[in-house]
Amino acid sequence: MKILLAGGSGFLGQLLSTYFLEQGDELKILSRTPKRPNEIFWDARQLGDWISEIEWADAVINLTGKSVDCRYTEKNRQLILNSRIESTAILAKAIAKADNPPEIWINSSSATIYVHSESQQMTEDEGIIGDDFSMNICKKWEEEFFKIDLNTTRRVALRTSIVLGKKGGAYPKLKTLTRLFLGGKQGNGRQFISWIHAHDFCRSIHFILNHPEIVGPINLVAPNPETNKNFMSELRKSLKRPFGIGQPIWLLEVGAVIVKTETELLLKSRNVAPERLLEKGFEFLYPTLSGALNQLSK
Repeated sequence: MKILLAGGSGFLGQLLSTYFLEQGDELKILSRTPKRPNEIFWDARQLGDWISEIEWADAVINLTGKSVDCRYTEKNRQLILNSRIESTAILAKAIAKADNPPEIWINSSSATIYVHSESQQMTEDEGIIGDDFSMNICKKWEEEFFKIDLNTTRRVALRTSIVLGKKGGAYPKLKTLTRLFLGGKQGNGRQFISWIHAHDFCRSIHFILNHPEIVGPINLVAPNPETNKNFMSELRKSLKRPFGIGQPIWLLEVGAVIVKTETELLLKSRNVAPERLLEKGFEFLYPTLSGALNQLSK
């Protein structure tokens, strides 16, 4: 396939770039700072010469958006929102204008769209969508994505949670803490962590590209979320650490200020199930956390 990837410089973008090139697909990347021959400049806000690549592409994948791993100051809140809405809106405009639009457009969203839940699993049809800063970001993001009629272009929104990979995201940080014997539970440890192995993340997007019946929001998570307590226990086992010191909420709050992040990223319970992927027949290589972590620890 001819794939146009926006937001290809981050952890997830690099995962997909490597994966699709290894699959033999053609890949071009929309970037604010193009450096390689297959990278094309765009500012993620307005139309430009990059619009011709929309005509070239069979598929568009948009991962653009400011990282939420920051303090939620008023300035950062606006940047988080604008980076998602503006990039989505301009891609919609470009696809709507195209004489030869792509067959499919896949856009990032987040499993954070669902409420904190320690009991009910959130599926695409039964999940409860709440009302706070993070959930409202996701709602506005998906609303922007789906609001324009694009006729022939299929659209899928990826409600992704934590992607576990060796070269970025949460895993290297948690691995370092665990090796320093700081890999205990965070808070009370009852909050659920929905996760997906990096390779299954790429494989599931490949699966979506090749299954035209898949449309709308998709939960991109492994089928077995774990409580934070169990997650950290499995991580310690994979790294051969017999114990780990936990962090109470007050300490996490202090630490979050120091490292300029938010405790929500650790304490919100994301209890999410990939119902639609499973219904369509996707088979996870790493359905269990122990299997995923053992592979990553090698």
